[in-house]
Amino acid sequence: MSLAAAVLAEGATAPLIMEPWVFGVIALCIFAALGFVLFAYRDVANRHPHKAAPDAAAHAGAPGATHHGAGHPGPTHE
Repeated sequence: MSLAAAVLAEGATAPLIMEPWVFGVIALCIFAALGFVLFAYRDVANRHPHKAAPDAAAHAGAPGATHHGAGHPGPTHE
């Protein structure tokens, strides 16, 4: 029985580097920073459409298409 008591006592005294709530604050700050980076890069491709215009016709699937969606049938309304 003394071995089990010694193991339990040793496990209960394991110190942490800092208080447990500080780990949560650090994680929250990291997620907030990553969220800001994600927010900053939203819609980047559409900010400079003049750079993509020459390649749009080359990458369009339908003959004569100059933008995404050209040459595709629209929704049918009956």
